[in-house]
Amino acid sequence: MNRFLLICIASMFPFLLIAQDSEVGLIFGTSGYSGDLTPNTNYLSTGQRHASLGIFLRKDLNRFTAVRGTFTYGKLSGDDAKSNIEGIQNRNLSFQSNLLELSLVGEINPLGTNSTGRRLQPYLYGGIAVFHFNPEANYNGQLVKLQPLGTEGQGMEGFDKPYKLTQISIPLGAGVKYQITERFTLGVDVGARKTFTDYIDDVSGTYVNYNDLLAGNGSLAAGLGNRSGELNPEGNIPAIVPTGTQRGNSLKDDWYFTAGVTVGYKFSTRTRNYKGRNPTGKEFGCPGKNL
Repeated sequence: MNRFLLICIASMFPFLLIAQDSEVGLIFGTSGYSGDLTPNTNYLSTGQRHASLGIFLRKDLNRFTAVRGTFTYGKLSGDDAKSNIEGIQNRNLSFQSNLLELSLVGEINPLGTNSTGRRLQPYLYGGIAVFHFNPEANYNGQLVKLQPLGTEGQGMEGFDKPYKLTQISIPLGAGVKYQITERFTLGVDVGARKTFTDYIDDVSGTYVNYNDLLAGNGSLAAGLGNRSGELNPEGNIPAIVPTGTQRGNSLKDDWYFTAGVTVGYKFSTRTRNYKGRNPTGKEFGCPGKNL
């Protein structure tokens, strides 16, 4: 299903590129996430921010709406050590993951789209995205991929199957851009992604007893399933807790976010009134006229 959606979205890019009233551009920004390993246990808390890069193709549909396809590369991470809450610090979990996203969104432009000649163009957007993640943790000086380990018992009898690394999300956001020349725009774009997984950080539900996890998924899974023993002043002594002890909050799915500066290039400088091509053939308007 995810692969099918990815192919469908990708197949639209050539049409966006060659169509009239289209724009191509880059997004230089940051990415972050909200989940079990963010500093505070609320939706407004975000993990560490990282540089991200996106490329987009936009096609105006009419005077007030457009469609945009975007490919984004970024990074997500979280670390209990960054929290100021002692209980979270003592849990001592962390992760990092590259983020690959392909999205298709519809835009609403209340003042008019690119092809109407408006210089100032605020917009809202929403749509669908396919994203790929793969959480890792630094363990004994090496990055270890967490999903294959089953740190919460995934794959063991009586536990869930391993979670999927390619998932669907719902992009929601807003932005504003300004037409600085006939062909170039400069703007700001901010977006949130509602996901349907709680495992971007490899943390969701409860601990599995160390000895059970050791027997079922191996020593590496047992060592990374509960890392609070690494803080023991007498050395790294495995923490033994009963299966079912709270590890994360399974009631909240993870979110991730992007924000950045956009630079766009228009393929056409002509304006449209969407009752047909402007009979005057008017090019891009004067600076103060179309604000």
